[in-house]
Amino acid sequence: MSVLHLLGTAGEGGAETYFVDLVTALGRAGVAEAAAIRPHPGRESALRREGLAVETFGFGGPLDVFTRRQAASFARRQGTKLTLAWMSRAARHTPKGPWARIARLGGYYNLKYYKGFDTLVANTEDIADWIVGQGWPAGRVRCIPNFASAPEAVAPIERASLDTPGDAPLLLGMGRLHEAKAHDVSLAALARLPDAYLWIAGAGPEEAKLRALAEAHGVASRVRFLGWRTDPSALYRTADICLFPSRYEPLGNVVIQAWAHGLAVIAAESQGPKALVRAEEDGLLVPIDDAEALAEGARRLIEQPQLRASLAAKGLARVAAEFSQEAVVGHWTDLFADYGAL
Repeated sequence: MSVLHLLGTAGEGGAETYFVDLVTALGRAGVAEAAAIRPHPGRESALRREGLAVETFGFGGPLDVFTRRQAASFARRQGTKLTLAWMSRAARHTPKGPWARIARLGGYYNLKYYKGFDTLVANTEDIADWIVGQGWPAGRVRCIPNFASAPEAVAPIERASLDTPGDAPLLLGMGRLHEAKAHDVSLAALARLPDAYLWIAGAGPEEAKLRALAEAHGVASRVRFLGWRTDPSALYRTADICLFPSRYEPLGNVVIQAWAHGLAVIAAESQGPKALVRAEEDGLLVPIDDAEALAEGARRLIEQPQLRASLAAKGLARVAAEFSQEAVVGHWTDLFADYGAL
């Protein structure tokens, strides 16, 4: 075995979804892998179906003295040559040993958890620059973006199944129901778009508040709260426009996924999307917390289908050039080879 992945969160978010996607893609590319994760039946099953050895650990707080020791034992049994920690909680519990230690950062994390690691991998150039700016040696930082893929066999959802008219403009919001994702801004924008419907896919602590806001804005009859979904490709293929108004977003994986499915995107100018989207070329950018601007962007794309199609086509081209699964997996395997893990 060459690579041991460590994931210390038990959530249902974009990072956790991408963890399974990348581990799966690497395995299918011939990388020998195992996974040490927090208990999560769905994730465990998905990884085991791919033939991975999987063990679960507590990944607790400062008083957890067991996870690192248990993970070290698992790593030795698996013949690990390289460990790959996903986010800070996993980094805190990554054991030292005769293997290289690498960590993947999808945000601006506290680097105190990464002392002694051999290489840090950022998923955006901005995060990579920030890591170097914190004093990390530039030669030990890599930038490897997330990939996006759109399975061709996945069909759109019947809009009628979610009580949505087939001819109504359909907006899609993806992401946890959390203040940072700014679904409240999408609801306020929907109030300015009387013919449109909004599907919001995600779960989280803000659900009750968002439902109340939908009632307050008078749009509850045109909003569908879909909860956590396992069929994102079907959602992207059904919608007309993807709204991504996050207040804080270090990357913006939703943007890349929407592009991969040929879906036009309107995003807020938070850090990740602002660096990712080429405004008016492959997407629209609007100010953070500006429901009026978000609504105006959506109205433009509803009324100008040629613009919508052009943005979508150029986004799809960006994925092929920069964010394809083949290219991203190649970057990772090059890194693994540098440490003799292939």
